Amino acid sequence: MAFLRKNKRPDTDVADTAPTPAGPRSSGPWDESERETADDAAYVDLGALRVRGRAGMEIRLQSDGNTDRIAAALVVVPQAAMELRAFAGPRSPGQWDLVRADIVEEVTRLKGEVAEVDGPFGREVHAKIPVTMEDGKAGVQPSRIIGIDGPRWFLRATLLGRSALEPSDDDVLLDTLRDVVVVRGPEAMVAREPLRLTPPEGSVVPGVDPAE
Repeated sequence: MAFLRKNKRPDTDVADTAPTPAGPRSSGPWDESERETADDAAYVDLGALRVRGRAGMEIRLQSDGNTDRIAAALVVVPQAAMELRAFAGPRSPGQWDLVRADIVEEVTRLKGEVAEVDGPFGREVHAKIPVTMEDGKAGVQPSRIIGIDGPRWFLRATLLGRSALEPSDDDVLLDTLRDVVVVRGPEAMVAREPLRLTPPEGSVVPGVDPAE
């Protein structure tokens, strides 16, 4: 797992002359064709995702435990975190509708609490899943799950900690989500196939083979 920290954010934003998408993505997250990040030192390049860091924020890379490939980026702030996973999507939007239904079904199967609510990116899922705590007692894991359809990609963000316990549209993690840039690539991929995440140049992630 890698720990990447951004201590400050440049005062000058990069000018964006690309068209602005409509609908839930009108203020991000962005496709690489819509937002240039090369001259913005605050962005961390993770291959399929470019994440803009903020003061006091860490970005941790998580392997999937099976192939030792990076499966997700975890954006961590005090008392909260956001897991980001990117997937290939179909040419037509609507992947989130299917994924959301699967999530609701799975939480229900686990006898958890689940609700679909309107959020800044459209419909989202608020869930509480039964878990066993470290002390052996029964507890619940709250999460706020947001899905966003882009051009031939799909981004899933899961908010944990305070951001899930006290959902708010005015949240630093949501601001970070709006700044995310997805790099789909030209390869032919089936829907829901994970997009490849890679460590930033010069960094090492224990347990992850950079050649994978």
